[in-house]
Amino acid sequence: MQSTTEIPAGRMPALYLSHGAPPLADDALWPGQLAAWSAGLPRPSAVLIVSAHWEEAPLALGATETAPLTYDFWGFPEHYYRVRYPAPGAPALADRVRKALRGSGTPVHDVPDRGLDHGAYVPLVEMYPAADVPVLQISMPTLDPGRLMEIGRRLAPLRDEGVLIVGSGFFTHNLAALRYRGGTPGWSAEFDHWGREALDAQDVDALLDFAHKSPAASLAHPRTEHFAPLFVTLGAAEDELGSQRSVIDGFWMGLAKRSVQFG
Repeated sequence: MQSTTEIPAGRMPALYLSHGAPPLADDALWPGQLAAWSAGLPRPSAVLIVSAHWEEAPLALGATETAPLTYDFWGFPEHYYRVRYPAPGAPALADRVRKALRGSGTPVHDVPDRGLDHGAYVPLVEMYPAADVPVLQISMPTLDPGRLMEIGRRLAPLRDEGVLIVGSGFFTHNLAALRYRGGTPGWSAEFDHWGREALDAQDVDALLDFAHKSPAASLAHPRTEHFAPLFVTLGAAEDELGSQRSVIDGFWMGLAKRSVQFG
């Protein structure tokens, strides 16, 4: 599928990023890569983020006003639980999301006390450290790639209103890699290579069927929740897939941290 559509002036890009665990903040390279990425983007009116760490159906909207973070991890040193990210809520954006999704028959409900989880705030701390950009997190009501892509399509018009749509996952995600001491596992490198080529070729059909078309899919993603946010991003950027570029690549503890931008 090739796209030659010109990107309208003022339209925000759509991103898929590999978000990292809380220790990302201590990495020598990755925080600077995220900071440089955001510095090169237009300033968003708000961020709409879909994280691998929130699966809930029907689709849910997190706190529309500032709420305490959700520390959805266990066994880490205490200082990771002291991180704060008091980004403004985005009630107006929440209204726009409700209208866009309910108008297409997608049920939506609110979870007003659920703050940003680590799939949202860990990268945002590096990208917008002043916490001065409103943020709205929505859940994934399914892991079905086609249905997630349709949600992205419905959200796409928000990009023309200055909203940065972000799918936050991990390009490969098998925690066994964290115990691997032989460099990058072959399955992680193979899946990353395949995924890069599929994105470069705009082969959406292959990406949608990644569980069958990609090498080592069951090892790269024993569960698919970390690849799934990519499909929201693809739906939000469907008219400009030819603009895709990998902004961050390489590996972190054996996992592919490929992160891409459309627009």
